[in-house]
Amino acid sequence: MLYTKRNAFTMLELTFVIVIIGILSAVAIPKLAATRDDAVITKARATVSAVRNAILTERQKRILKGDFVNPINALSMNAANVFDRFNPDRDEAAAGLAEGGRVLEYPVPSCGTLGNATECWQMNGRDYQFVLPGGGTVDFTIVDAANVVTNRFDCVAPNSAGCRLLTQ
Repeated sequence: MLYTKRNAFTMLELTFVIVIIGILSAVAIPKLAATRDDAVITKARATVSAVRNAILTERQKRILKGDFVNPINALSMNAANVFDRFNPDRDEAAAGLAEGGRVLEYPVPSCGTLGNATECWQMNGRDYQFVLPGGGTVDFTIVDAANVVTNRFDCVAPNSAGCRLLTQ
C-alpha cells in the first residue's frame, strides 16, 4: 500500500492559534478604544485653541481699526456649524450687517449636523458646549457670570474635570 504524506495543520495547532488570537484581541481592542477617545479629546483641544486664537486676532483687528466699543460677545451658529461668525464690528454694524467675519477657516459641524449626541460641539443659550465621549459636557463662554464681555473663550466652570481635560 502506498501512503502519501499530507501537509496540513493538526487540530491541536489550530486550537493554539485561535487561543493566541483571542488573547491578543482581548488586549488590543481596549487599547484601540482608549486611543480613539484620546484623539477626540485632542481634536476638541485643538478647536478650543483655534477659537481662542481667532477671538484674539479679531480683537486685535478691531483695536487696530480704532473700534473699542464693539466687543466680541457672540460667535454665531448657522444651521450646520458652531463658531460660524463673529458679531459685527463698528464698520460692519454701520453697513447694516448682522454678522461679522468668519471665526474659523474650516467650519466645526454641530451635533445635529453630525447625527450623533457625543464628541461634538453645540450651543446652549449663550454657552458653547462640547459633549464628551463618555457623556457629560464642558461649557465655554465669552461672557462671564456678571454678563461682562471678556473677549476670551473660557470655561464656565474652570475647576471642573472636563474643563481641565480640554484646556491643559
